[in-house]
Amino acid sequence: MPWLLSGLGLVILLFAGDALVKGAVNLSLRLGVPALIVSLTIVAFGTSAPELLISVKAVLDNVPGLALGNVVGSNTANILLVLGVPALLAVMHTSECSTRKTYNQMIAASLLFIALAFRGVFDWIAGLVLLGGLAYMLYDAFDDAKDHRRAERAGAEDDLEEPEGADPNMAGWQIALFLILGLIGLPLGASLLVENATIIAQTYGVSDTVIGLTLVAVGTSLPELATTVMAALRRQADVALGNVIGSNMFNLLAIIGIASLVGPISVDPSFLRFDLWVMLAASLLLIPFVYLRRDITRLWGIALSALYGLYIVVILI
Repeated sequence: MPWLLSGLGLVILLFAGDALVKGAVNLSLRLGVPALIVSLTIVAFGTSAPELLISVKAVLDNVPGLALGNVVGSNTANILLVLGVPALLAVMHTSECSTRKTYNQMIAASLLFIALAFRGVFDWIAGLVLLGGLAYMLYDAFDDAKDHRRAERAGAEDDLEEPEGADPNMAGWQIALFLILGLIGLPLGASLLVENATIIAQTYGVSDTVIGLTLVAVGTSLPELATTVMAALRRQADVALGNVIGSNMFNLLAIIGIASLVGPISVDPSFLRFDLWVMLAASLLLIPFVYLRRDITRLWGIALSALYGLYIVVILI
């Protein structure tokens, strides 16, 4: 039953997060908020809502390993699994992408996160530092987006895509329904998943950290996996790579930044010895695709997926 309820909680989280994004995006556009600002704020935070609710719930329930495991495990899964599996289906032409700046920011966020972890606890001080990094990242992204928009206007073009979930024809009652479903579903799904994942950990004698690094991390990476698979099939490598890099930065800076303001998150020594370095090593594996402009071929897909499988085996053993 705990496995079934955990799965149910995960499904509710995924659908509720999607509903919240759709409702918030269309409400904001209906109120006249520019699509540019919606894309950089509401969509970004909305797609991270499941991870955020899980981490906050874990802190309140005094299972900090689940909160940290969720973030660190998701970041590792995002690179090895979320980029590896789609590459098995279609070559991702990342040689055409220009993601150096955001990639450098992701590495900087990872190093900052690891440095703070060696303090032994993510308290309110660490939380404010992480959120300060998030504020800088959002400001920089917003500034770049404004420059991009000005350049398009100067060239008599305006092909900036609408934010994800935007629907000009959505009725007011549909917007309200999406918001209600999202706001009710997210805490419900988080509660189901965290409580039953903890029961599973106790039943099988594994730590809440391991459950966070495996079951919860893979589950919350499913939306990114689905998005990246579709992007790979549509030959939109920039969407796939940008999705992973952006998600990882938000996980590190926003999720733990906010959760640590709710309550202190102690760092298990196993994170300092192994998991944080695996996360960093996985991030550095992107160097050939970002700096050397290599495509993520099927061979790379096999290698990345195999490395993730090996990582899971090592954790469970």
